[in-house]
Amino acid sequence: MKLTVFGATGGIGQEIVRQALASGHEVTAVVRDPARLTVTGTRLTVRRDDLTDPEALRAAVAGRDAVLSGLGARTRADAGVAARLTRSVLTAMEAEKTRRLLVVSAAPLGPVPDGQALVDRAVLSIVNAVLKDVYADLRVMEADLAASGADWTSVRPPKLTDGQGTGQYRTVVGGTPPRGRSLARADVAHAMLAMIDDLATVRQGVGVAY
Repeated sequence: MKLTVFGATGGIGQEIVRQALASGHEVTAVVRDPARLTVTGTRLTVRRDDLTDPEALRAAVAGRDAVLSGLGARTRADAGVAARLTRSVLTAMEAEKTRRLLVVSAAPLGPVPDGQALVDRAVLSIVNAVLKDVYADLRVMEADLAASGADWTSVRPPKLTDGQGTGQYRTVVGGTPPRGRSLARADVAHAMLAMIDDLATVRQGVGVAY
């Protein structure tokens, strides 16, 4: 497949690029600073584009089978970046009639699973309070996705960790895995790539966790 990856220098974005190339896909990585992208490959094209300008992004998404985004706030001070930049991507995709889009969101945007332990509910409440601006940004992003004509999927992992992926994680379409407390960035990328052709995930939020 021909894939475009936004946020390709982030932890999840680099994993998407690395795993996509390893699976034989043709990848275009859209970055602000090419020097930060450590992944290389003969099927990799790196573009330095203005992510706030939909016109500048049209060439990156034209003719692609799917677009995957790891865009999001790295710190609380970056709150707002996910919605703003994803809106640019959506506009560019609409102009080029590219439909499939998968983005990274967060588990707290999904429903609380039945039987969730009190300690997990308490932790979630604290995290929601601390990161309320970041989650507000993601809620705006998901509202923009829902209002768009794109075939989108919002992937909602819990706490992100480093390290190698296992491929052994749970997914719940439209829900949240119970007692799902963490997921490696490598497995977030793995899940996103696996969902590209999964029609059940189209226009859905999908909870992923160990």
